[in-house]
Amino acid sequence: MSALNTFNLPDVGEGLTEAEIVSWKVKLGDVVAINDVLVEIETAKSIVELPSPYAGIVAQLLVDEGQTVDVGTAIIRIGSEADASAAPVGGPVSAHSSEPSAAAAVEGHRPLVGSGPRADAVKRRPRRTSTAVPPSPVPPSPVPPSPVTPLSERATEAPAARVLAKPPVRKAAKDLGINLSDVSPTGLRGEITKKDLLSYQDQRTAEQDGAGTFWQSAPERGPDAAADQRISRIQVKGVRKATAKAMVLSAFSAPHVSIFVDVDASRTMEFVKRLKTSRDFEGIKVSPLLILSKAVIWAAARNPSVNATWTGDEIIVKHFMNLGIAAATPRGLMVPNIKDAQDLSLKELAVALNDLASTARAGKTQPAQMAGGSLTITNIGALGIDTGTPIINPGEVAIVAFGTVKLKPWVLDGEVIPRWITTLGGSFDHRVVDGDLSARFMADVASIMEEPALLLE
Repeated sequence: MSALNTFNLPDVGEGLTEAEIVSWKVKLGDVVAINDVLVEIETAKSIVELPSPYAGIVAQLLVDEGQTVDVGTAIIRIGSEADASAAPVGGPVSAHSSEPSAAAAVEGHRPLVGSGPRADAVKRRPRRTSTAVPPSPVPPSPVPPSPVTPLSERATEAPAARVLAKPPVRKAAKDLGINLSDVSPTGLRGEITKKDLLSYQDQRTAEQDGAGTFWQSAPERGPDAAADQRISRIQVKGVRKATAKAMVLSAFSAPHVSIFVDVDASRTMEFVKRLKTSRDFEGIKVSPLLILSKAVIWAAARNPSVNATWTGDEIIVKHFMNLGIAAATPRGLMVPNIKDAQDLSLKELAVALNDLASTARAGKTQPAQMAGGSLTITNIGALGIDTGTPIINPGEVAIVAFGTVKLKPWVLDGEVIPRWITTLGGSFDHRVVDGDLSARFMADVASIMEEPALLLE
């Protein structure tokens, strides 16, 4: 048989060093073509699907789901296209077949991840077992054990050793400290569902509560058990690990200066209301974030040095805008950016914002979508927060925090009336952006929020 092709974990991002195997999309014995998706991995930035560079039969899965491995590590081996063409059509090897198939031959090379029933059966096929029962002083059991487990029975044994669950369920179980093998599955394919996990958690909580209050029952379980019940341990990896490293690097390497401005955004709210009823924006989600994004792009064009990078030896001013939007996702904070946002119309920018948000929520943001950002907006107002002091995204020199927009008393022409008010917060790298420049930039952003018609000039 021809040699196996080994596929090593590639660097799918900029300087990726490791990734977690989230879920395999193939199993041993599967026939794959070039560019078929083999596995889903989680990098420090996003979830990525890896396509196959080879055609053939899956011979070995070298890494378990949930395991984190370094770039360059062998993760799968695939037999050649000749093996695939020789594979029988129509399912597994028959128990009565006189010759092992190409698929079975390939499976004989899979030592790391569950040797598998069919490969074992192929190797044992030449052996003959006598039907005679050797004499023994011990009375035989009612059902004597078979020296070789039948293929049909062995095929049902292997899946039992593997717990079936989708990646979100596995992550939830890890966060809750639940061993999936302890949970009873109810899924159609025998997989553990989110409902199963929550039911198990409720049962576990009820059992703990049934033993009395925690501090009454804890001594019976010992101090170590008591401590375990009162804390949760969450492994720092993936996006959370990358975010922590980046924020510490930014906070302690770039001298931050922050300023804030209250803005009467009433005309922005009126403009958004008109856009929502416009036929041109039908089916497109429109929010005040759209106007703020356009305002930031406009203000950065008037104050180019806020759209820059500090290298130590030089300041690189960018005459384009890759507008980053900080997004809270189930996997942690991500900052994908809209490439060349300065070239987009208001409608195109609205579509881009919608696509960015839906992709981030689905966990499908790719590393390339988060690379090369030039200035970032963080929309803390979506959570009802008035303002905050944001940390600059590494590689940039400015970030704008958009607070909630709500009715407040406001003095207009000497009268106190209710107006839609928001607070904008900006943080700047003082090595590049001086106080005067940061103030002018924030004033320009505020002017658009107060009068969106300025964008038409």
